[in-house]
Amino acid sequence: MKLKFASAMGLLVVALTIFGCGHYLPSQGWVTLIDGNAGMENWNITGGGNWRAAEGAIQADKSTTQGASVLVSKKSFKDFELYAEFWAGDDTNSGVYLRAMNPAAVSTSTGAYEVQIWDKNPNPAYSTGSLVNVAVVNPIYKAGGRWNTYEIYAKGSQITVKLNGVVTVSAQDSRFPEGRIGLQFNGGPIKFRKLLVKEL
Repeated sequence: MKLKFASAMGLLVVALTIFGCGHYLPSQGWVTLIDGNAGMENWNITGGGNWRAAEGAIQADKSTTQGASVLVSKKSFKDFELYAEFWAGDDTNSGVYLRAMNPAAVSTSTGAYEVQIWDKNPNPAYSTGSLVNVAVVNPIYKAGGRWNTYEIYAKGSQITVKLNGVVTVSAQDSRFPEGRIGLQFNGGPIKFRKLLVKEL
């Protein structure tokens, strides 16, 4: 019991240390991958999603094919912090992939972590704020219909997710040490108006 408590306190200290300061400026080592309408050149598109720059964001709301469409970063990342501003509809099924190992077919089944954006997931444990198949979210958070922020820390096996200023999950998992960042569209509108990465 003492060991579990010490471990939990250790994760809390890590999370508070990581997210104690919150100014994400490229001049402080942050690289901008999306800034309003700018940034499509930093990504490749898989699947049939209509990813485009419009109305101050990179977004998708339709697809010409079945299944998910993912905007995949051209660069691979290992240890990093990520800051994103996103808007999702109430029925949106989306997510932010981390360390995707196969850039041609990004999914949790092909080797990637997914920070979920899906308020109406039939399995609420893996709804918005969760780390799919790694860390469940409790309580349940809602992101639909407004702008939200994700702050994600990935260093070694440690992955911590913060939604709108609240740590939703913090987990240890070492299966995928390096890979691409991916932005998923799998139904319902999704918009990203800011995405910055700082390598650690």
